[in-house]
Amino acid sequence: MSEPVLQLKGITRTYRQGESALAVLSEAEFTLFPGQSVALVAPSGAGKSTLLHVAGLLERPDAGEVFINGMATSRLSDDARTALRRNAIGFVYQFHHLLPEFSALENVMLPQMIAGLTRQQARARAHELLDYLGLGDREKHRPAELSGGEQQRVAIARAVANGPGLLLADEPTGNLDPHTADHVFSALETLVEATGLATMVATHSQALAAKMTRRVTLDDGAVREMA
Repeated sequence: MSEPVLQLKGITRTYRQGESALAVLSEAEFTLFPGQSVALVAPSGAGKSTLLHVAGLLERPDAGEVFINGMATSRLSDDARTALRRNAIGFVYQFHHLLPEFSALENVMLPQMIAGLTRQQARARAHELLDYLGLGDREKHRPAELSGGEQQRVAIARAVANGPGLLLADEPTGNLDPHTADHVFSALETLVEATGLATMVATHSQALAAKMTRRVTLDDGAVREMA
């Protein structure tokens, strides 16, 4: 079997406020391989976002280790974590967070240019992705001129623009009506199948979760496989 894209070992994360402490993750273990799509299904407040933030190197755990493509990350500097996050991990959130003053094409170009690509290279890649996601005729539109589903597809294109092996999504269709959500998820499925992305999606949608190759939940701070 190929090397895991993501591996969590003994992850513990506790939030403290004054004298009180809330243990959100407790020695959590999880492994994700290329091409797998995993639904993270758990009630609000169970720690789904925390797990994604730790997996995506946005938060440091209190204990345990996060491996990205076999590399231990706990001792990396903040700059090294940022570089790894930029090149190896893509993020999609419930709200698209597109830059309103830029077109769809420019929103997808920006992370590539930050990563070092030329404007011409970034434009070509952005055009290819948007066309692949059915937005070729909308690439010059700004976010306010796009529908909610179109905005989220642009956000997906932006998330995979640098060719990450891991895509983390936090309720990516939670702000959309069921028909639009299904369309957006189909676009995500297409990308996963075409690129071999490893994908972890936090969602409340049982319909979306049923379409993925694995389902997991959080139980007392630990990751549990679901039937």
